[in-house]
Amino acid sequence: MFGLSELAIILVVVAVVLAVKKLPELTRSAGKSARILKAEARAAKDADEPGTPRVIQGEAVRSEDPGTGAQDTPRA
Repeated sequence: MFGLSELAIILVVVAVVLAVKKLPELTRSAGKSARILKAEARAAKDADEPGTPRVIQGEAVRSEDPGTGAQDTPRA
């Protein structure tokens, strides 16, 4: 009655019809995952370069005081 190619086409059409409601959610999720992956890869690359300064949100690092030779501690 039906050959293998016709059955495969019918299954693909049924899968597409059933997945239409979930498609925007799936593409949004894939986009977020790609952004996270890019950010992690960029952070790993930046961590490998020791000469570049790192910015840490919410912390202040002060240089040594020339008079005492001790570092100031950051205030919260």
